[in-house]
Amino acid sequence: MTLQAGTTERLKVRRETPPYGWFVGEGDEGGAEILFPYGEAVVSRPQPGDETELFLFHDDKGRLTATQRKPLIQLGEMARLAVADFHPRFGYFLEMGIGRQLLLPLKELPEERKNAWPQTGDELHVVMKHDKEGRMLARLAKVDDFADAAIRAPGVWKNEWKEAWVTDVFRDGAFALVEGGVIGYGALGYVHESAMAGTLRIGQKFKARVAQVRDDGRVTLTMKQPKETGRLEDADRILAFLKERPGGGMPYSDETPADIIQKRFDLSKSAFKRALGKLMKEGLVIQKASWTYLKDRPEGAAESPSGQPDREDV
Repeated sequence: MTLQAGTTERLKVRRETPPYGWFVGEGDEGGAEILFPYGEAVVSRPQPGDETELFLFHDDKGRLTATQRKPLIQLGEMARLAVADFHPRFGYFLEMGIGRQLLLPLKELPEERKNAWPQTGDELHVVMKHDKEGRMLARLAKVDDFADAAIRAPGVWKNEWKEAWVTDVFRDGAFALVEGGVIGYGALGYVHESAMAGTLRIGQKFKARVAQVRDDGRVTLTMKQPKETGRLEDADRILAFLKERPGGGMPYSDETPADIIQKRFDLSKSAFKRALGKLMKEGLVIQKASWTYLKDRPEGAAESPSGQPDREDV
């Protein structure tokens, strides 16, 4: 058997060599010998002739080395690892539980979407592989990698809010792994760009509502409130804004351009119109000449002679 980095093997201690540690190998003699440094003996200090379970990795000089530390991921496995550091030439360094990091090369990230690259502290779902020299590397997990680990989302999840981690991003949306699995994973989900509350990063943890549970057990996600809930919240904001305005009026209405509405209220025009519609239906506001007023505005309040918002309003 060829000893490989990224694997856990039960090896025999052949000899002790102070001040370095022990040399271990398969059986009593023959084959490769690997250094098991004193500093890596965090469970027990073996004696020559003992067998011990060790994880293999390459040290800073590229030598295959052994440790008793337990890794969070091994060769061929998938795990969610935290981003420890970033190097602009090499890529992301991920915590793997043995006091050193696993490299995720830059080529694994979408060059055309750098705004979606991870940040320190984000958690990436990755699979450990080897490079051409047999050194440990990470690659981003793809949908197929979750086939055995992901669960089928139950129907009762619909409209529930869940935590999820972005696993990959695309031009029109992102894949995510939604919490809920009994072995550390969950259900696969997809959030369309139109259902996002902002740009999502690979590895970012976010909260989303399950809009749909599909027949295949995957879920469709949205970061937005149901329309009725959103309409209530938006209407309350607009009403509060009007009450603070001199004369109880504002130069915004159904006719106001979408970009101005977005800038002033951080709302889409459709959401703004839904909220205004609710307020008008309840008899709280009226619209005149491209302005919106409180129906019961202060006595003597003058209406604006202009249908255009003042500079300070936009």
